Amino acid sequence: MAGGFAKDGAVQDQIDATIEDAVKHARDQRPRGRSLEHCEECDAVIPLARREALPGVRMCITCQAEHDKEQANLSGYNRRGSKDSQLR
Repeated sequence: MAGGFAKDGAVQDQIDATIEDAVKHARDQRPRGRSLEHCEECDAVIPLARREALPGVRMCITCQAEHDKEQANLSGYNRRGSKDSQLR
């Protein structure tokens, strides 16, 4: 049941759109092309198993983990704009 000017199913539509955006973003972030043999950040050797498992990999596990942590700190986008998310 929607209230006010919202149509029925508006909340589910919003959830679906958020998930679609997140999946698209994750796919866009996937590495492409040929894997590097050495990390582009620290020049450490990237193991063959990692290069085969993730085609297009450009960083060692340590640098990738740090990069992912920085990206997680930047992502605070909230469609609803709830006060809880703004207090981060």
